[in-house]
Amino acid sequence: MTEKQTHAFATSQTATKLLGGRPDCPFMPVFGAPQVMFERGQGTQLWDVNGKRYLDFLCGIAVTSLGHSHPVIAAAIAHQANTLLHVSNFFSNPVATQTAIMVDKLVSESFGVKNAGQVFFCNSGAEANEAGIKLARKFGGRGKHVVVSALGSFHGRTLAALAATGQPEKHEPFAPMPEGFRHVVFNDIKSLEASLDASVAAVLLETVQGEGGVIPASVEYLQAVRKLCTERGILMMIDEVQTGFARTGKWFGFEHADIKPDVVMLAKAMGNGMPIGALWATKEVASVFKPGDHGSTFSGTAIATAAARATIQLMIDMDAPAVVQQKGEELSAKLRTISSVIEVRGRGLLLAAELKPELDAKKVATQLLDLGLVVNGVTSHALRFAPPFTVSSAEIDEAIEIMKVVL
Repeated sequence: MTEKQTHAFATSQTATKLLGGRPDCPFMPVFGAPQVMFERGQGTQLWDVNGKRYLDFLCGIAVTSLGHSHPVIAAAIAHQANTLLHVSNFFSNPVATQTAIMVDKLVSESFGVKNAGQVFFCNSGAEANEAGIKLARKFGGRGKHVVVSALGSFHGRTLAALAATGQPEKHEPFAPMPEGFRHVVFNDIKSLEASLDASVAAVLLETVQGEGGVIPASVEYLQAVRKLCTERGILMMIDEVQTGFARTGKWFGFEHADIKPDVVMLAKAMGNGMPIGALWATKEVASVFKPGDHGSTFSGTAIATAAARATIQLMIDMDAPAVVQQKGEELSAKLRTISSVIEVRGRGLLLAAELKPELDAKKVATQLLDLGLVVNGVTSHALRFAPPFTVSSAEIDEAIEIMKVVL
């Protein structure tokens, strides 16, 4: 336990009381030292245990897209908690069924068809990717099992999802990694084409590499990948965990390229903070899964799907893609007025501000946090912004002023 970790948990009487006299951090050190202990939120605002107010421009990393403590979602969770929380997957429940239909409708209609796919619910983006990897292997069959993904990608922390993640430094502590994964240069179609042989079952890509620095895939690249996959009988799997549900200004990031993926992974914003993920696949691809091939105790549990159903309906009602396009343009334009910002990239309300080379983004993010603005240093020189869709112009202006003070 470092001095910094102890300090982070003992900066107020409230935090000390919560620890019950324990001198060290009760959490495993997988996230590093907690910088702040938040106790409540409302819309774009957060308050820590000392009563200090913050603007949340990270949203739990693109999760609380409708803001904290949204009254409609809170009411949906409360109602479901008093109705039915969970039954096993030997049975169904109304909210899971309705939510699956909603998810399929959004994905299917994004490329102009109806009822094109089926859904498997899980608890996180990593689990959605794990399920997708298993589906790809079952679809390809013995000897056609390799999943090709991109360098700089991030697909989760579980073992197969980590193997698909194109960041070798994250693999090293857990070597040997599972076999059957190959990594190519992102946005380079020749690199991808050279990697495709008879052993490849699927290509797995993000439409915007979030953890890789908020790097969008080009339209031409995604269209060329789709063409290659179709020609070679390979699944095109799109990880929309961070980009899905309107974050990029369209319902899904793949819509910017006007393509139809075979498999889509979803999570994060889907439940506005309730842990839930989903794997969507076309009916043809989904049909290779048979009873017992995959599962999850909490797949489609009523309490999580109640939150997802309310979240998705609210997004539909507000025309979330249009709102995100407008607010994304506003935030981008205002970020560009800061002299220390040399580039703004991304799509919609998933943006990165590249700072001058002499600035350390992680140190800047800490200084911004001290002044009440939550963002993160996604690379050594870039800050990531993912505010809620409900963010106001006044809140954007306040965030920009805080950045100008620091930068």
